[in-house]
Formats: sequence, C-alpha cells, structure tokens
Amino acid sequence: MRRSSLAFPALAWALLAGSAEAQTLKIGYINSPQILASSGEAAAAQQAFDQEMQSFQAEVQQLEDEITGMQQRLEQQQLTLSPEARANRETQLQAKVTEYQTRTTQLQQLADQRRDALIQPVMDRITVVIETIREEGQYSLILDTAAGAIIAADSTLDLTPEVIRRLGAAPPAAGVPAPR
Repeated sequence: MRRSSLAFPALAWALLAGSAEAQTLKIGYINSPQILASSGEAAAAQQAFDQEMQSFQAEVQQLEDEITGMQQRLEQQQLTLSPEARANRETQLQAKVTEYQTRTTQLQQLADQRRDALIQPVMDRITVVIETIREEGQYSLILDTAAGAIIAADSTLDLTPEVIRRLGAAPPAAGVPAPR
C-alpha cells in the first residue's frame, strides 16, 4: 500500500515535468522553395548547370537525329531492299536505339551528379543559417512547409524571411559563382 501512495506523486511529478517541457517547446518553419528562389547563389548554380548541360543536350539531339534519319531511310527504301538487307537495317536501327537509351541514362546520371555538386555548397550554407537561427531563437524544431507536413501554422512562426535576410548578408559559399 505504501508503494502506491509514493507512485502517484512520482507519476504526477513526471507528468508535470513533461508538460512543463512541452510548454517550452518552440517550433518554427521555413519554405525551402522560397529560400532557394531568393538565393542568388542557387540561381548562379542553376545557370552554371544549364550551361554545362548544353553539350549533353546537343549529344542527345544528335543521337535522336541519327535515329530519325535511319528510320526515314528504312521506310523509303523498304520496298527495294532485300529481306536480308531490311533485317540488317532494322538491327542497326535497334542497336542505335539501344545506344541512345544507354547514353541518355549515363548523361542523366552525370547531370544529377553535377547538379548535386553545384547545389551542395548552397544547401550547406542554408543549413548553417537555419541551424544558427534555431540555436539563437532556442527553437526545438524547425519544419519545412515544402515537406507537406504543415497543414496550417501561425505566420509569426515563419522563419523564411529571416533565413533569406541572413543569406543575403553572408558571403557566398566557396565554389559557387557569385550571382550577376
């Protein structure tokens, strides 16, 4: 009987301590697409990426043109070709299509790697700013509206303008061209 009388005050104390911690829980949120859209560094990284991708796009276009030309020649000459010659051309066409698919997959992987390499310094800098704001403001949690988890929130908890302001005041990340 003595144990239960001590257990109740201990349980009450734990609940009160837990509710006191819950009352000090401070949450904020950001809108990452808005931060990226306002970042000159992100725009410069995107511009550098777009310029680098022009050669990839030209290579893909050349392969597409070759495939189209092969298809057109096959259609124009199919009545005059022997069955063996037609089969040979169809095999060549299929090989070119396979080459196209393989190369576009390789180029997409290279493009993804390059995009990541260009944007990572920007993302690292944004993360540092958000973490600094979290520490200074003693936030327990900062959420991102782009993640789709926030249905409704008090706009005074939106830290996006502060992140944008601080990003504008800080020096650009190393390795990313300055915005023009």
